[in-house]
Amino acid sequence: MWSEQLQQELQANILNFWAERTVDHNNGGFIGFIDSSGTIDDQADKGLVLHARILWTFSAASRHFSSIPYSVLAERAYVYLRDYFQDQEHGGFYWMLNAQGQPVQDKKQVYGQAFVIYALAEFYRATSRQEALDLAMELYRLLEKYSYDPDHQGYVEALAREWGPTADLSLSDKDLNEKKSMNTHLHVLEAYTGLYRVCPSSDLQRSLTELINVTLDHIVDSQTGHFHLFFDEVWQVKGHHISYGHDIEGSWLLVEAAEVLGDWALLQRVKQTAIRMAGAVYTRGVDQDGGLWNEAGPSGLTDANKDWWPQAEAMVGFYNAYQLTGDEKYLQAAENSWGFIQNHLIDRENGEWFLAIGEDKLPVPNLPKVSPWKCPYHNSRACLEMLERLTY
Repeated sequence: MWSEQLQQELQANILNFWAERTVDHNNGGFIGFIDSSGTIDDQADKGLVLHARILWTFSAASRHFSSIPYSVLAERAYVYLRDYFQDQEHGGFYWMLNAQGQPVQDKKQVYGQAFVIYALAEFYRATSRQEALDLAMELYRLLEKYSYDPDHQGYVEALAREWGPTADLSLSDKDLNEKKSMNTHLHVLEAYTGLYRVCPSSDLQRSLTELINVTLDHIVDSQTGHFHLFFDEVWQVKGHHISYGHDIEGSWLLVEAAEVLGDWALLQRVKQTAIRMAGAVYTRGVDQDGGLWNEAGPSGLTDANKDWWPQAEAMVGFYNAYQLTGDEKYLQAAENSWGFIQNHLIDRENGEWFLAIGEDKLPVPNLPKVSPWKCPYHNSRACLEMLERLTY
């Protein structure tokens, strides 16, 4: 029953929305912004993260369902990324283009480069397109050359177009302007996991092993089980906020990384950490309605809204904890996450999911359906992950 609901939601609602509503027939690629009422802004800037996540989503969907329409959309996203976002002079990918495909923010945000690697690896997995794998490996080598910190390990947040230092490090206006962040490292981890799955080179093995250890040693708070969010270059913690969505997402992505790597001893350490992280979120981050709050600080909740993506990640993360422990409370938490999604997040009138649910249990008004950050990857991936996990 759960599997049937997930497949129906994924294909009939999420993927159908992105296939039917977001293709930019005038300018190429995909529409950069659709507001809460469904109105398209065909002159909106086009984000790297949005297009990379669309590529990942339709590549994964085409692999899972063997659907020709999904593969056509994956191809469209791949071609646009390659032909417009790629910096043909300096390598890597621009952060933001205008509607006509010209760069308006040309810095090399490492978070964005990571999502391109993640998407290209999945596209290669679906198509066996050697060009895509070559491009992903080229981008991996650029990150290792320019973003990697050989003195203290980890990766700097951002670089200028020519891969030199930049003072503009922050990922968004919500983030601190610090040298290193949990968020970027989590998604470099995710990207390297996907790339190692299809191209298990010795260099990538070393990079992924080190990145897992960096996460365990510096980013996870061994006392609380939560992620630290921001750091200077020597891993001094900056700020004390908690992101429940990233905690539960990180708990299962770490396990996936260690499993793909195939290092048994490291996997055992990762599993212990993942269970502790899921337990911390279960204890402190879940509301009575089954939804996951956004953020907290030392004195309690700082953002009691429930954005769409933490709910998707909670469903997978809690189910992963159930698979690791056999503890029924995590199975119930995963089911409750799906219940919250069904009851509050799915937009049954206009399609896709609302971006955020407020404390009144209603959609927060005037938030976009599509934007540089509102993408199909979290909810699509959650459905695909659960379909696969529930099969075995």
